Amino acid sequence: MVTTRRGAETWAEAAPSTRASAASTRPRSSPYVPTPLEQIGLAIFPATLIFGTIFSVLSPQTRSAPYDHVTQSHAQDPTMAPSYFARKSNLFNVLFVKQGWGWMSLAFILFVLLHPSLSTQVRRLQACVRWVLVTACWFFVTQWFFGPPIIDRGFRWTGGRCELAEMEVEMGDTSVGEKVTAVACKAAGGKWKGGHDISGHVFLLVLSTAFLMEEVGWAVLRWANWREDERTVVMADGATKSANVEAGVAAGAGRAQSWFGLSGKITGVVVGLNLWMLLMTAIYFHTWFEKLTGLLTATVGFYVVYIVPRFIPAVRGVVGMPGI
Repeated sequence: MVTTRRGAETWAEAAPSTRASAASTRPRSSPYVPTPLEQIGLAIFPATLIFGTIFSVLSPQTRSAPYDHVTQSHAQDPTMAPSYFARKSNLFNVLFVKQGWGWMSLAFILFVLLHPSLSTQVRRLQACVRWVLVTACWFFVTQWFFGPPIIDRGFRWTGGRCELAEMEVEMGDTSVGEKVTAVACKAAGGKWKGGHDISGHVFLLVLSTAFLMEEVGWAVLRWANWREDERTVVMADGATKSANVEAGVAAGAGRAQSWFGLSGKITGVVVGLNLWMLLMTAIYFHTWFEKLTGLLTATVGFYVVYIVPRFIPAVRGVVGMPGI
């Protein structure tokens, strides 16, 4: 036991050149795909959705509860709902998920302002650019995309209709059917029926969680000297090199006492709640295909913001990379 402890201390105190030499023996990851560490983190999302879907099939309470495919949920009557979390009125859904992008943004802003790994103006500015890009992705998919958001457009492209709009078209108003959105339909008392409805909850929870994991994870790992950065980038001359070549500031040797900080802990709480509500969504809401397309849509957004810059130097020069 003593030998093991001393061995660990010796490795922790080893010269940077020794650690770099050991790390150089690892196979280099491709700049075109997430690193092995990122793949482990991203695997949490499909694993959660698969577990939740299986649980919903095996749980007697969930199986026996009436399910409405129009509202993508079980009966909302408290006496019939299989769980408190199956009701859309539960406080976690109303106060957290419905305001999820705001909570994610608050955690990110606090991390940018308070964590020492983002002490330079350039790092803070590039981090904010990445937040703007991810927020634009969320906005286009769920709120507005030169008219109806992408989710609503996809719903209509696959044959979806607003039941109220159909009734008004029959009465002579031919413009309603083309202009209505899910929000307008429901506000007017109609039902969004037919078509394929991408799970907005899954999209939001996956994208916001992946964003925080990427922004906080790499910054903390580099600051605390926990792990050699395994990311690679394509340089302007076409060569593939370690992301360390673009690290303007060395990792935070000797600063592990502040590696996470208050802002990191707040981020951890937001990520934990996101994953919990993702599990609840997987169990009680949407079909498996709606959840799958929500996951895939979020993955595309993640890839564009965090992987594409690694192999396009011009883009990387604007958006940077977390922790570098």
